[in-house]
Amino acid sequence: MAPRKSSRELFSNWRSGSTIRNLLQAISRETSTLNRTLRIMEVCGTHTMTLHRSGLKPLLREAKVVMVSGPGCPVCITPDCFHEAIIDLVTSRKNILVATFGDMTRVPTARGSLQTTVPLPGSEIRIVYSPEEALELARKNPEKEVIFFGAGFETTIPAIAFTVKRAAAENLKNFSLLAALWLIPPALEAILQSGEVAIDGFIYPGHVSVIIGTRAYRFVAEKFKTPGAIAGFEPADVLLGILSVARQVREGRPEVANQYRRVVQAEGNPRALALMDEMLEPYEADWRGLGRIKNSGLRLKPRWQELDAVRKFNLRIQPGKPLKLGCRCGEVLKGLVEPVDCPLFGRSCDPDHPRGPCMVSYEGACLIAYKYSSGARNK
Repeated sequence: MAPRKSSRELFSNWRSGSTIRNLLQAISRETSTLNRTLRIMEVCGTHTMTLHRSGLKPLLREAKVVMVSGPGCPVCITPDCFHEAIIDLVTSRKNILVATFGDMTRVPTARGSLQTTVPLPGSEIRIVYSPEEALELARKNPEKEVIFFGAGFETTIPAIAFTVKRAAAENLKNFSLLAALWLIPPALEAILQSGEVAIDGFIYPGHVSVIIGTRAYRFVAEKFKTPGAIAGFEPADVLLGILSVARQVREGRPEVANQYRRVVQAEGNPRALALMDEMLEPYEADWRGLGRIKNSGLRLKPRWQELDAVRKFNLRIQPGKPLKLGCRCGEVLKGLVEPVDCPLFGRSCDPDHPRGPCMVSYEGACLIAYKYSSGARNK
């Protein structure tokens, strides 16, 4: 029996210089017949990371492809009002334990950030790495109300929903969810309907697509005649997706190409989708930069209202005027500008002193651009 190959060996060709060069040349051949530069939006923050970390963005420009970052960061698109509501709660009530992901604690708002908030005695803020950790905190702290402040797209929504279902099964009365849960397809439709951003095609997110499958994007090709491709996260994965979009543009046949077939199926993950449908319902939600989008957010169904922090604590999640810091994060999320176009980027705004969530999250376009470009040298 042949020895099992390591992950490094299995994917070495996906990162090799010869593979990258061959794919870039193939993309150039497709774009050379168009007599214009293509503008393709990568929806996922991890794709943005791959493009920058691998140095692909300038190479793609030479191949007549400009990559535009989209709203692929759940921390970034969550409006300030969610953070401000939980800050108000933890500073006004005792015995509240807020559990959330680390990135969420650093988002600056008019009320400060969770990281800088001073809770009332007996209340606290904890960083967790999974919703299961928040559930465990509720088990170990029965005297406290434990709120999991969970933000995510379809990738993490099933796990969050499953955690709530377990809390109900265990009759954990002191556990609840503040749901900042967002759906990608309605956001894509909003971007296309707005007409503000010239987009020739999309690179669809790999992790999200594992859950929702290829069918969820059909409307983009059928209704808006816009090409798209689902891609994985290796450099060659992303280039294969771009090559597919370029070919679709040249041939004038928009479709949903699946370049991540080793993971993504047409139907997605039926069990995860069924769980989401059992626990959650869509509503018209506000996205940072994109505004109100029909059926783009998810919240717990009335059956589970005792575990809904908004209902349980009468939280006011009302979008107000954003903190005016000169931050252009909202425009970055919509693809209207690049991070370097913001006057704060690399000057008064950096990872140690973020002025907006796009410089906070590891999936944020500004943090990625700062880390892998000349952002640090612009200070």
